[in-house]
Amino acid sequence: MTPRCYMLAVLAAACILTLLCSHGAPVSPTGAHLMLCQSHTRCGSKFYDPQQHCCYDDAVVSLGRTQKCGNCTYRVCFEQCCPWSDRRQETFVVKVKGQKCFLALSSDDRVCSSVS
Repeated sequence: MTPRCYMLAVLAAACILTLLCSHGAPVSPTGAHLMLCQSHTRCGSKFYDPQQHCCYDDAVVSLGRTQKCGNCTYRVCFEQCCPWSDRRQETFVVKVKGQKCFLALSSDDRVCSSVS
């Protein structure tokens, strides 16, 4: 092949790669190999698609996964259950994930009493 043919081959490969990435490759990984152009994040040793899952307690879980927090239910990918000091009874507060549990209550927080 002449140098001109090499340049055309490289240019063609770059165009194909650009087309694949701009339209997005399939989202599901095949086996242990990830498809090109996917936005995946790691959770321990596993990869996951952050538009469908999150990493919770070192496990990949669905974005819709919920868990109990006292008498409330919270979304584990977006919220957290915090123990809260109330002298009358054991109380919990659901806060937005990333907020410190010891911070004062805000309008986004939900107070949940314990389940006896």
